[in-house]
Amino acid sequence: MPSCTDTPVTLTVTESLAAIAAENAGIVRQLLTTATTNSANTTNSTNSSDDTAGLPTLDQAAAALRGARRVFVLGAGRSGLALRMTAMRLMHLGLDVHVVGEVTTPAIAAGDVLLVASGSGATAAVVRAAETAAASDARVIAITTAPDSPLAALAAVTVVVPAAQKQDHDELRSLQYSGALFEQTVVVLGDAIFHSLWKASGATADELWPRHANLE
Repeated sequence: MPSCTDTPVTLTVTESLAAIAAENAGIVRQLLTTATTNSANTTNSTNSSDDTAGLPTLDQAAAALRGARRVFVLGAGRSGLALRMTAMRLMHLGLDVHVVGEVTTPAIAAGDVLLVASGSGATAAVVRAAETAAASDARVIAITTAPDSPLAALAAVTVVVPAAQKQDHDELRSLQYSGALFEQTVVVLGDAIFHSLWKASGATADELWPRHANLE
């Protein structure tokens, strides 16, 4: 391991797990507290004629995914890996899902949704993709810590996660390294959205199961 000038902190794996669990629980509590608050920051391009305008932000995201012709998913680094887990679950639900960057991903168009995650909301590749999606009349759903970011400005629905960004190293927002708390929250939010859509579909687990990969 690299040398460090700071005094090492002795922390067992069990203690680390407890600290991470507490941070995740705290984020979830904050998201639940604001879940029913419709803010201008979370519906930048939603107008009064949109039948999802009165819904809480997370339900707006779910409704947009449910009504999408196709769903495209994009994130950089660990955020991208987290969203791939959501892409898989949406595929299990029967949605037409594509991970941006794969060679079989088609062009995005009107009626499609681009689901993106970026802690800073300024990741160049993610912002460029959102610009392309918006210019193609596709809807953008953004998960970010930065409601005033370029990415949020392009999004129809912005889910704001009150977590540390990658460069927040003062441990005021999170004890974990870099953007770990944000990336963990992306996974949980993706599973929550999937769970809501799944239950609303009326499909059983046995009906979803045949869509699981069998070329392993």
